[in-house]
Amino acid sequence: MKKQPKYWDNAATTPVDQRVLYAMLPYFSEFFWNASSNHIYGKKAKTAIEQARNSVADLINSDAKEVFFTSGATESINWAIKGFVEANSEKGNHIITVKTEHKAVLNTCEYLETKGFDVTYLNVDKNGLIDLDDLKNSIRKNTCLVCIMYVNNEIGVIQEIEQIGNICRKANIIFFCDATQAAGKVPIDVQSDNIDMLCISGHKFNGPKGIGVLYIRKGLNLAPLIHGGGQERSLRGGTYNTPLIVGIGEAARIAKTDFSLIRESILKKRQEVVFFLLNNKIATINFENQNTAPHIISATLINKDAEDFILENINEFVISTGSACTSSLIQKSHVIENVFPERKNNIIRISF
Repeated sequence: MKKQPKYWDNAATTPVDQRVLYAMLPYFSEFFWNASSNHIYGKKAKTAIEQARNSVADLINSDAKEVFFTSGATESINWAIKGFVEANSEKGNHIITVKTEHKAVLNTCEYLETKGFDVTYLNVDKNGLIDLDDLKNSIRKNTCLVCIMYVNNEIGVIQEIEQIGNICRKANIIFFCDATQAAGKVPIDVQSDNIDMLCISGHKFNGPKGIGVLYIRKGLNLAPLIHGGGQERSLRGGTYNTPLIVGIGEAARIAKTDFSLIRESILKKRQEVVFFLLNNKIATINFENQNTAPHIISATLINKDAEDFILENINEFVISTGSACTSSLIQKSHVIENVFPERKNNIIRISF
């Protein structure tokens, strides 16, 4: 049998943990009931959903009633931004975000600009970080929302989330954080970080695809993005996808209970690959001396084009040059353009 290349593109998607799969399977056939049905079987399915909600809440240190299930981080992002501005028009029409955010955030903000909203796109420095003074100076009387991601999905840098949350809280501005790449990899605490809304996606931390979460701080009003039945406290219509909800719940439970083991395993792999790249003078490691997520290595190839390098080694390992969401569009990464404009063709991403 032909040897399969190593899969080092886990920032794009991860395999479903066997424990997650086993937890989900009964809810496809044996426990197939509609969780909205008002009978004994429906209530059993609803109980499984609430258990999953509790597990997600434990992972991010929120109340279970603040956890809402969606189809994934992209829906959560759209709902957080559009739902907030629609329900809180009196708070202003100015949004602050960052040039290196995920396209789901940037495209949503660009859409809102066509509807009369004003958006400030903060620059990042050579370390991929925003200047906190730039954030403070960008705040206006009509600023209603700040959207800044926790871990950048392409380069792995961690923004100063706690300080950003404090700035927003003092200014009485809502802070939305895309934590899709943070879940299960770095500790998340929406309380201590003063995060008002936060999204995660199951398939980024060994859960299933097609399921995500939006955390909405208690007392915050959002307009529904999807209208329908009374599911998710009448804020998100649609029949409960019980198997996938159970799946993300189990993934969250594992991420919480096995956090140290998972981190140790990731760091070991990271160490081995970093040694390989440096020892063989293949690449230098970006952001080596700053706070980055353990599972993402951003590296600069030495005198080598990134796409050529990936093709040359396609039988040995699978890596990427950036986000899977943009690579399929055959366009250069907006993140790399903003952080490494002078060596944009030499950057690779390895993720565990």
